[in-house]
Amino acid sequence: MPTSNWIPEIMYEETDEGLSSNIPFIMVPKNEVMPKVVFIFESRETGELEPNEDGDPVPIMEMDLHQYADMAILKEGLSLEDYDNVRRVLGLQPMRQAVSAGRAITDNIRKKIENK
Repeated sequence: MPTSNWIPEIMYEETDEGLSSNIPFIMVPKNEVMPKVVFIFESRETGELEPNEDGDPVPIMEMDLHQYADMAILKEGLSLEDYDNVRRVLGLQPMRQAVSAGRAITDNIRKKIENK
């Protein structure tokens, strides 16, 4: 169980050449748990300017709050039908289709490995 007011930090793996993955990660401390929902602000310039404390023009930013849920939590707590509806809304295949497609990919990889 969580033991503090830990705040997750979204990170990207970097090498000297730049990003090595486009998939971010969160380093979860030993006594903490991965958040079930992550809240992230989308920040965009409006194209307008306003003066800062020194009177210099700075871009006006528009902020929009987004929420990202852990799909494993949704899968555990929803019926298969409801979970598949969530997947469809997100542009994903229903679970049975996705599992079947995943098996086909895995079988293909195994065949290629066996042929080498």
